[in-house]
Amino acid sequence: MEDKIEQLQKIIDDAKHVVFFTGAGVSTDSGIPDFRSQDGLYHQKYKYPPEEIISHSFFEERTEEFFDFYRDRMLYLDAQPNEVHQFIADLEKAKKSLGVVTQNIDGLHQKAGSQKVYELHGSVMRNYCEKCRKFFPAEYIKNSTGVPHCDACGGIIKPDVVLYEEGLSEPVVRGAVAAIQSADVLIVAGTSLVVYPAAGFLRYFGGKHLVLINRDATSFDGDADLIIHDNFANVFPKLHINQ
Repeated sequence: MEDKIEQLQKIIDDAKHVVFFTGAGVSTDSGIPDFRSQDGLYHQKYKYPPEEIISHSFFEERTEEFFDFYRDRMLYLDAQPNEVHQFIADLEKAKKSLGVVTQNIDGLHQKAGSQKVYELHGSVMRNYCEKCRKFFPAEYIKNSTGVPHCDACGGIIKPDVVLYEEGLSEPVVRGAVAAIQSADVLIVAGTSLVVYPAAGFLRYFGGKHLVLINRDATSFDGDADLIIHDNFANVFPKLHINQ
């Protein structure tokens, strides 16, 4: 493992433009459960399957039940960035990173200080009225009961997250693709790479080094120049940023 960390350090040191591609695994050390691990969200017992609850159809047809689940299992407003989020933000400050493309909706990359964040699946930190488009912070949803309504027009407030059956934001997609195409190093961290279209973004990378850091193997391992199967707490605290 030490050899792999040294190899990763050299790749980062030699890189001109690094882009990170992150998934739920990078936030588990911040106390936010992932989806597909044994203790993940999809293995918990609910009245309906979580995949069904966080779909556009369920939001439209069973709005109050959607928000009961959403408040309980998707809003972790006290969570703080961990070593992964901080390292990514610090690398951007050092002008070594073009930013981060993330599948996460928790806002922890921005809380750590990252400025260039392409949120493929949106963010729980933004919520908007479907009627008048007024925006509300996550605390407004957390502190509401039942179906949250706009204090200006009474419309239903929807989280600015991409639910199942919904498409990705075109401006976010364009930004993410441009960043990945411009990178000479792409570091993929904390994602099983089974969710599409997000996982398909890796095909836009044509740079020098593809690095995969994940607890479990992925279907893209055969394409990587460096693979690290370990907990992030054993990796990122050992890395440093050379100016």
